Amino acid sequence: MRLVLQRVSSASVTVDGTITGQIGTGLMILAGIEHEDTIEDATWLVQKLTQMRIFSDAEGKMNLSVKDIGGELLVVSQFTLHASTKKGNRPSFIRAARPEHAILLYEQFLALLEAEMGKPVARGIFGADMKVALVNDGPVTICMDSRARE
Repeated sequence: MRLVLQRVSSASVTVDGTITGQIGTGLMILAGIEHEDTIEDATWLVQKLTQMRIFSDAEGKMNLSVKDIGGELLVVSQFTLHASTKKGNRPSFIRAARPEHAILLYEQFLALLEAEMGKPVARGIFGADMKVALVNDGPVTICMDSRARE
């Protein structure tokens, strides 16, 4: 699984003119699922991202996690995170998981996040044409890949 985490002061996702999820301070997460990804990948990412110290403490140093600050999460599925641009000018998405696998793992990822955070996680709609708006705080943007464990 690949994630792009963005520390935000606010974020929302809209589908067909309707807001399906929105948050205040927290993390806006783009999530891409590969065909070889498993629940172990999702579990590792949940533990890592919820404990990552990327929010400022009283001294202005990045010492606090999203859990520490009581922040919110917005997760948007994005198969294009697995784009290969190696050949030509048209990206290949061959490594992205098929929907029958990706939807299940996406839902499991969301459930794990909710359990870890102890509250609901805002989200987009898998496979929909989504419009994402955010105010990136910092900006702080971090890429994570469960295959590389980074």
